[in-house]
Parts: sequence; structure tokens; C-alpha cells
Amino acid sequence: MVAIAGILAVGAAIVWLEVPSLVRTKRKKELWVFSLLLALGLGLSIAKSLRLNIPNPLDWIAYLYKPVSDYVFEILKPSE
Repeated sequence: MVAIAGILAVGAAIVWLEVPSLVRTKRKKELWVFSLLLALGLGLSIAKSLRLNIPNPLDWIAYLYKPVSDYVFEILKPSE
């Protein structure tokens, strides 16, 4: 619970430092992207502190390209 409070405190400090400059310069798109990435990062950090299983994105990429890899290896396999 202390770890989650620490993560949220750091996130609040980042918001306190960065958001006023984005609002002052009227950078609405950058503010949306900043908010989205910060929320994603905070969510992943909290999940990691709770020791939840977070899937590796490389596993998803390998799953998507496995059929292509198998096909290429089948073509390149030397004939007996």
C-alpha cells in the first residue's frame, strides 16, 4: 500500500510540474498524449508493485509472426 501511495505521489508531482506549462501554451494534443502516457505508466507501475503478471509485448509479436516464420523455414529447409 505504501508503494502505491509513493507511485501516486510521484505521478502527482509530475502532473504538478508539467501540466501548467502545457495549459499555458495551449498545447491540447500534447496534454492529451502526456495524460494518456502518464496514466498508462502509473497503471503499469501500480500493477507491478502489486506483483500482477504483466504480459511481455514481445510474446504477442512472436505469436503474430510465428506462422510466417514457420512458412519461411519450411521453404528454406534443405531437401533430402
